[in-house]
Amino acid sequence: MHPTIIHIHTDAPPKPAWGAPCNGCGLCCLSEPCPIGMLVSRKRHGICKALRWSDEVNRYVCGMLLAPAEVLGWPAQGLLSRWLAPWLARRSRRWIAAGLGCDAHIQALPQEPGP
Repeated sequence: MHPTIIHIHTDAPPKPAWGAPCNGCGLCCLSEPCPIGMLVSRKRHGICKALRWSDEVNRYVCGMLLAPAEVLGWPAQGLLSRWLAPWLARRSRRWIAAGLGCDAHIQALPQEPGP
């Protein structure tokens, strides 16, 4: 497997240990989308379209949990936003296995300085 360069927010927390609670490091979602992320991003590799940086808590958060209508491009006052978005946010929590611990099999290494 070839190393991939992933640009991580400088204030992002370090990746937790395998199985430890998610701390919003973003490493997993920056490298490849989860199953729900694959649907909304329409890709299997690279940054998930739903990934958001939160300045309030200095961590990455899943837009499908917080604002699925925004991620999907639905009008803010539309029927889908009012009725389906809250249901989708609840389902997304289950689909991304929120709260079950870190399952990312990747390591973050600092980029070596160039010449």
